[in-house]
Amino acid sequence: MKLSPAVAALVASLPAATAAAQEAPAPAEIVVTGRGLETPAEATVAVVEIDRARILTEASHRLETLLADAAGLQQFRRADSRSAHPTAQGLSLRGIGGNASSRALLILDGVPQSDPFGGWVAFPAYATDRLGRIRVTRGGGSGFWGPGALAGTVEIDSATPDQLSPLTAALAYGSRDSLEASGSAALVRGSGFATVSGAYARGDGFVPVVAEDRGAADRAAPYEQASGAIRAGIAIAPQTEAQVNVSAFTDRRQRGTAFTDNRSEGADASVRLVGRGRWGWSALGYVQTRAFASSFASVDATRSTANQSLDQYNVPATGVGARFEVAPPLGTGLSLRLGGDVRALEGRTQERYTFVAGSPTRRRETGGRTQTTGLFADGSAALSAITLSLGGRIDWWRIEDGQLEERPLAGGAALTDTRFADRDGSEATGRAGIAWQANHALALRAAAYRGWRLPTLNELYRPYRVGPDATAANPELSPERLTGAEGGFSLTPLPGMEISGTVFWNRLEDAIANVTEGRGPGTFPGVGFVSAAGVYRVRRNLDAIESKGFELDASYRPGPIGARVSWSHTDPRVEASGSAAALDGLRPAQTPRDLVSATVDWRRGDWGAGLTLRHAARQFEDDANDEALAPATTVDAFFAAPVTAGFSVELRGENLFDERVETGISGADVVERASPRTLWVGLRYRG
Repeated sequence: MKLSPAVAALVASLPAATAAAQEAPAPAEIVVTGRGLETPAEATVAVVEIDRARILTEASHRLETLLADAAGLQQFRRADSRSAHPTAQGLSLRGIGGNASSRALLILDGVPQSDPFGGWVAFPAYATDRLGRIRVTRGGGSGFWGPGALAGTVEIDSATPDQLSPLTAALAYGSRDSLEASGSAALVRGSGFATVSGAYARGDGFVPVVAEDRGAADRAAPYEQASGAIRAGIAIAPQTEAQVNVSAFTDRRQRGTAFTDNRSEGADASVRLVGRGRWGWSALGYVQTRAFASSFASVDATRSTANQSLDQYNVPATGVGARFEVAPPLGTGLSLRLGGDVRALEGRTQERYTFVAGSPTRRRETGGRTQTTGLFADGSAALSAITLSLGGRIDWWRIEDGQLEERPLAGGAALTDTRFADRDGSEATGRAGIAWQANHALALRAAAYRGWRLPTLNELYRPYRVGPDATAANPELSPERLTGAEGGFSLTPLPGMEISGTVFWNRLEDAIANVTEGRGPGTFPGVGFVSAAGVYRVRRNLDAIESKGFELDASYRPGPIGARVSWSHTDPRVEASGSAAALDGLRPAQTPRDLVSATVDWRRGDWGAGLTLRHAARQFEDDANDEALAPATTVDAFFAAPVTAGFSVELRGENLFDERVETGISGADVVERASPRTLWVGLRYRG
């Protein structure tokens, strides 16, 4: 992968900067934590934290479900990673809409986690047992972590040595012959630690299509997933910690008919040096590899037969990146971070299409490369009762080597052989905020921000199909840019009680959306033939999506019993013209007005119990607001009881009342659902 001169200079500067930072005077030996420099305090924006105790008691043991504790943080579709198509799992916040790509930035141990090719999140890669904390910052413009934080940032840290047992193991059996197994081992010494962890899950699955729409072609959708991670941290100098992370995952799912298998695989490696002396600093380098494959089917009108319509047999992608930051000593109440980062992505899709008598007749290969290089500064000042924050960054971006080639499998001249023009540009973004501590119990805050996101390689180059519906890519897409403002309060009326509220306004310009431009039967550019049951869409830049609303969060833990509630209400509207003019004034697809999460739990030693209620209001399946997905309210439960030294029994229930959670409606008005009631019984050991 080629790097621009600016990127090469940034990467080359890391060793020199590291050496310079190590010359700072050092006090006593550091305690190895496995984490980076502490994230700057965010007193001027809305933040939700999810601690390890809550992480370990989530009924589904799934990260994507756990993230719903911060209402408004959602995937593109309601289904979790056991039944959803992987490309439907992009994260977003504050009702600004979405597609496969994330509009919220997900970070794990300092490394961006969105797929290098598609921008979606491979949730099976994150076994919750090895996570230490989750910090959700709502609101964009957080240049501290890099571009892509249009609507907010999800910062995840792996468990620290003090959060881990020397040996843990868990085994659970659930509905539909489901099995989950996980384990970890940790070796901790004064100057370092090492951990090894692994997780495995499988299940026979359920039939995604609702009962009244099913036919002979519909069947259960099984899944099988595994992940593993090795982490190590060691003090290489009195004030310098070296951290090494290596992880891998594999994910296989079916979508409920023949010819709908998909496969995702990936491996990550990163090295981070952290200096905790008078001058704090951090230097990070990482590499990510991904492979994705997916087959798609066309089902006839009576749903009696399924025929293969597309075979994306190989979608390889690679991401490499580096980051350096320094925190100079400025005195009490003052903080400053200065640094730079780079991320270079490369990927392509290889697929067979135009099936005749069950066999493909054509082959398509398309893809390219993108690169972002940025410099940032982020600071705050606590001046008595007033806190001021100001941050900004400038990014240089480049899209290059885009190409599309289509050929007959039988040989002969290329049907299409296009090389797209390289493009580049720059973006300046930032955030400013103010907070006032009115008294010991009440704080008021306000912030304004601007963020941006580069189109993914998937959006630029990869066409795709879902059932009979087809969506064409668009190599001319522009970056998305968001401007927003918010104001809120934080209240602590009683010990152990916290209440916060935020009102916000966001305007996402050049929002990338799948715009309906035709219906089958017919042959359409970029996708080929679409049947009479199908819809033809094209990725387009809309004029804007404007979203306003409010968020309320409350928690109270006076003792063993605690409760937390989160509510997000949004009213987003599309502004559109030209070929998308019909969408003007409508709601973005898959954006409910209300999302609610409420948990009541009890903890005492190794005993624990909890109930979680989640509600999603009605939302539209499509950009034209023709098909509505019904509201859904689910209840989950968790119970753990010790049985002997180190061992405990766990009982878990997901969607206890078997609520129908609609996730999608195809062009043929066929409704799909998320997981029905799922019950688990398990045994856990903590050494």
